[in-house]
Amino acid sequence: MQFDDLIGQDRTKHFLLQLAAGERVPHALLFLGPTGSGNLALAVAFAQLLQCEHPGPQGACGVCNACHKAEAFVHPDIHFSFPTVGANMVSTNYLKEWRAFLNNNPYSDVNTWLQQLGADNKQGNITKDECNAIIKKLSLTTFEGRYKILVMWMPEYLGKEGNRLLKLIEEPPDQTIFLLAAENQEAILNTILSRCQLVKTDLLSDEEISEGLAQRRGLDATRARQIAFLAGGDFGAALSLADNPENDDAHLLLDWLRKCWRGNPVELVKWTDTFAQLGRENQKQFLQYGLHFLREMMYLLATQSNAIRLRPEEFTTAQNMAKVLDFEKITQLAALLNDNVYYIERNANPKILFLDTSIAMHRIFKS
Repeated sequence: MQFDDLIGQDRTKHFLLQLAAGERVPHALLFLGPTGSGNLALAVAFAQLLQCEHPGPQGACGVCNACHKAEAFVHPDIHFSFPTVGANMVSTNYLKEWRAFLNNNPYSDVNTWLQQLGADNKQGNITKDECNAIIKKLSLTTFEGRYKILVMWMPEYLGKEGNRLLKLIEEPPDQTIFLLAAENQEAILNTILSRCQLVKTDLLSDEEISEGLAQRRGLDATRARQIAFLAGGDFGAALSLADNPENDDAHLLLDWLRKCWRGNPVELVKWTDTFAQLGRENQKQFLQYGLHFLREMMYLLATQSNAIRLRPEEFTTAQNMAKVLDFEKITQLAALLNDNVYYIERNANPKILFLDTSIAMHRIFKS
């Protein structure tokens, strides 16, 4: 993967090219930015640049032996670590799936990845065994590259196990580099943050996403602009919208809001029974979409503008809800959904949790 393959992020690319050209690469870099902005893609492309045998002013050459291996994600000195599902799982168990994931869409979100692993009702994590495997791999000498590089996606999933890597990150073996790609700074251990140089990535503009869609999906300019507007800076979401125009989360949310408005107990129980079967990662993804919907509603109330990032059906529902909801009620609804993300992560019973939330939402609607 080369810098020319990436969407936008010109400022960050320029900074990384300067680091590589000056051979002033810190031993640990943390790429931090919103979902779909390209943190993982940047880390992978930078790893290839560092191993390239003939790097140029615009990045890796793309033709040397090291580049061929890096582009196939099989370079022996570029190691990958990422969330998996299960108590004792390690990343090497899923390298085939991981390479396919990177080839298909390195801008995709972590929920999409975990569903490919069959997360069902389990949550993703980076395990103790994975940390021990990282320590072992990076203690070896390089096979053929200039550096030993670890690309870790979503270090947020380390949790307390990240403490096992602190000494290694602070005092790595010679020619060892950590490239971490993250989205939520608050979920990363401060002791890890303090050992990394932060590289903040920018939210992609609608124009950059439109150009990317035209290049990768061959969309006409009008359709590309429509999808870019809905994606709100998330290129992974934009690709998903281009490939799958219908959004299951949107339909599920609108159905839930209508049932909560009516408050029919039989309907709510049936809905929560069905929803509980989706699995925890899908439930968290749904709640994040619900928070997005409420944010756009707040913008609609504040500005009375039609320029909100919702599809036509969602926009119509938002307009109707705006007639009966004020800022205080929307804030209460957002707090409920935000709390539910916290409870789901701590393995709350989803049937009880979402039935209670549905009742609370009905009371907010009717208060």
